[in-house]
Amino acid sequence: MKMAEIRKMSREEKLKKLTELENDLLRIRTLVRSGGAIENPGMVKAIRKDIARLKQALAEDGYKV
Repeated sequence: MKMAEIRKMSREEKLKKLTELENDLLRIRTLVRSGGAIENPGMVKAIRKDIARLKQALAEDGYKV
């Protein structure tokens, strides 16, 4: 997800996407800790970066996360 795409989103869309990504990250971390393996280990890093980008865009809009 690029910053340009994120900046075009409304605040509600950003918050919805943020909660969705945080839930995905929690699910993946739980899977790994329980002994499972994920198909793409790089997906964790990508999700973390997307969460950071969304939080940055929300901060730019004046929303405290």
